[in-house]
Amino acid sequence: MFIRFLILFTLVPVIELYVLVEAGRQIGVAATVAMVLLTGIAGAYLARSQGFAIINRIQSELNQGKLPAEELLDGAMILAGGLLLLTPGFCTDLFGFCLLTPFTRTVLKSPLKRWLDERIRRGEIQFRQF
Repeated sequence: MFIRFLILFTLVPVIELYVLVEAGRQIGVAATVAMVLLTGIAGAYLARSQGFAIINRIQSELNQGKLPAEELLDGAMILAGGLLLLTPGFCTDLFGFCLLTPFTRTVLKSPLKRWLDERIRRGEIQFRQF
């Protein structure tokens, strides 16, 4: 697990830095900085609106006495998308927007559910009641 995190925390910033430098060369520094700022603002707005919508859906499911499993997974994906948009860079912004957009989130949720189901089946994820 340490190796995965090491690769993640070294490779992703290097890729982001390369893309930012290349974008700066192609379209200029001011335009690159403006795009990073605009994606941050747009991402914050989208994360906020999607976050409030999912909170309302979770409350609605709980009021009906249902377990809001789908909504909680959506909420986790929205949170991850918002965090990705906080990091400067185009690659993380692209993935963050994919997690915040309902259509692409739905597409990404299916493999994520299969991955979680497999981990639960193997006993790698356990649920405890208090």
